[in-house]
Amino acid sequence: MLSFHSTKYSSIFFLALVTFISACSTKKYAVTEKIYKNKAKDFSEIISSTPPKGQLYDSLNAANQEWIGSVNFGIRKPNFVVIHHTAQNSLTQTVKTFFSTTAGTSAHYVISRDGKVVHMVNDYLRANHAGVSKWGKDTDLNSSSIGIELDNNGTTDVWPEAQINSLIKLLATLKKTYNIPVANFIGHADIAPKRKNDPRNFPWKKLADAGFGYWYDNILKNPPVDFNSEMALKYIGYDTSNLPAAITAFKIHFIQSDITPKLTPVDILVLYNVYTKY
Repeated sequence: MLSFHSTKYSSIFFLALVTFISACSTKKYAVTEKIYKNKAKDFSEIISSTPPKGQLYDSLNAANQEWIGSVNFGIRKPNFVVIHHTAQNSLTQTVKTFFSTTAGTSAHYVISRDGKVVHMVNDYLRANHAGVSKWGKDTDLNSSSIGIELDNNGTTDVWPEAQINSLIKLLATLKKTYNIPVANFIGHADIAPKRKNDPRNFPWKKLADAGFGYWYDNILKNPPVDFNSEMALKYIGYDTSNLPAAITAFKIHFIQSDITPKLTPVDILVLYNVYTKY
C-alpha cells in the first residue's frame, strides 16, 4: 500500500507532467499564434479607427466629407458553409499547409478522421478556402462563408462516423449561431465547377436529413414538358457559364455514381426534385 507521502508526491508529479505537456503543446504553435494575434490586432485597429482610414469618397477634396459615427451597426456574419476535403494525408499535414504563407490557404475549421475539431480562423474573419468561385450572384464566397475542411485525401470513399458526427454537431452550432439557411450548406465542387471536385462521394443525404442542405425524395415526379435543366441548375445556385462543368458539379453532389457531364433521364428527375425545394 502507498503511504500518504508517496501518494502526495505522485499527485504532484502528475500535475507537473500535465503542466509540462500543456506548455509544450502551447509552445509548439507559439510562433503562429503570435502572428495570428498580431494580424487580428491590426484588423481591430482598422475597424476601431474614427474616421476610418483611407475611406474618402472625394479624393480631390477631403474637406468635403465628415465622419459621424452611427450607434446602429453590427459585425458582418457568415451566410454560407462550404465543405471541403483536404486532399492531404493527415490533420497535421493540413495544419502545416495552413501555416504556409506561400500556399496562402486556410479554413475556419478542420475535422480529423477521429472527429477532433480544430478551429483555425475566427468565424467573423475571412479565410482563404473558396478561391475563385460563384454561387448564385455571390462571387466572393470567402467573404460570405465559413470553410470546413475534412481530413480526407480524396481517393477513398470512407467517411468515418466519428468525423461526420463531429461535422453535424459543428453545423448545428453554426446554423443556430448565424441563422444560416438550410439551402446554404454546400460543397467546394458546387461553387467551383470544373476547378474542384470535393468533397468526393460525400454523405450529403445524412447532412440533409439533419437539416443541412437539401436532398431528393424517394419518389420522384416527372418534370413538366417545358422544364429547363440549365435554368434549374442556375436557380439552385450553380454557375452555368460552363454548362458541362455545372452538370458534373451537380452530379458530384447528388448522383455520385456517375459524374459524366451529361444529364441522364434519372438525373433530370433528381434535378427537378431538388429544384422544387429551392
